[in-house]
Amino acid sequence: MKDIKIALEWFLNPDHLPFIVGIQSGIYLQNGFDVKLIVPHEHYDGFDALEKGLIDLHVNEPIHLFEHYKEGIKSLGCYFETRGGIMIKKSSVEKLYSNEKITITTPAANNVTNKIGFEILKRYAQKEGFRLDEENVEFIQTDFYHLKNLKSGKFDAAWLCFYNFEGIEAKEENFDNLFIDQFVSPYPHFSALEIITNEKILNEKKENIEEFLTITKSIISDLPKDIERAKECYYGYSKEVKTDLMDKIIEDTIMRFYFDFSANAQKWKELYKLLEDFGFVKLTAEKYDKIWN
Repeated sequence: MKDIKIALEWFLNPDHLPFIVGIQSGIYLQNGFDVKLIVPHEHYDGFDALEKGLIDLHVNEPIHLFEHYKEGIKSLGCYFETRGGIMIKKSSVEKLYSNEKITITTPAANNVTNKIGFEILKRYAQKEGFRLDEENVEFIQTDFYHLKNLKSGKFDAAWLCFYNFEGIEAKEENFDNLFIDQFVSPYPHFSALEIITNEKILNEKKENIEEFLTITKSIISDLPKDIERAKECYYGYSKEVKTDLMDKIIEDTIMRFYFDFSANAQKWKELYKLLEDFGFVKLTAEKYDKIWN
């Protein structure tokens, strides 16, 4: 039996559906793979686990390939991509345009995410022709319950929103909002998931990892053909109670997977440049290229 341990980036959710379906349906097992998903305590645990050899693969946003760069880190490709950005309550949009003080709920308030969040709003303001001062935008760390927080009346907007979750939830609840994503504000987005490993693990398990990826790509290709089966696998594995909202989230998410993913040095070049301009990362051209080769 070939073991594959995968550390997730956050809690288990439909973004991990290909792995869930592969485990729950028995597809991995039929092909001789014992696949385990590991839910982290913290968002970046997978990078440390990779370095220590405790896992084989890690899934996380592409921004962290640079922010948490370690020698030998390798991208195996982006298997999932969604619309991501800032959701502003319709009643607070005028405050944004008037450059009044707005408060933004986020599950991760820190120098990096706050800076990127403001950059998204700043570029949107420049595009729409209004002024926005950084001191009038306050990020407050809360949790992932964005719509609940917005409905509480304490916040004007939510940052680190993803359309296949909050966008669908807002649509189902008729919650009026302005969703500022990469199609509305001209910024290099990062609302995607890369499969990540390192050189040592890849050298030791190259054939197993390549076979695992081939099987996973086949699972992704088949997901839209039997969405009800995918839902059954998700609820069976996660033990979540089936709801209409989660059904809609799964239906939207399934259409956002890439079955032909591979390492792509060009895909996140603009994102890297933004982080470098902010002073958050600094890689040589050789180190950047080695992530993908």
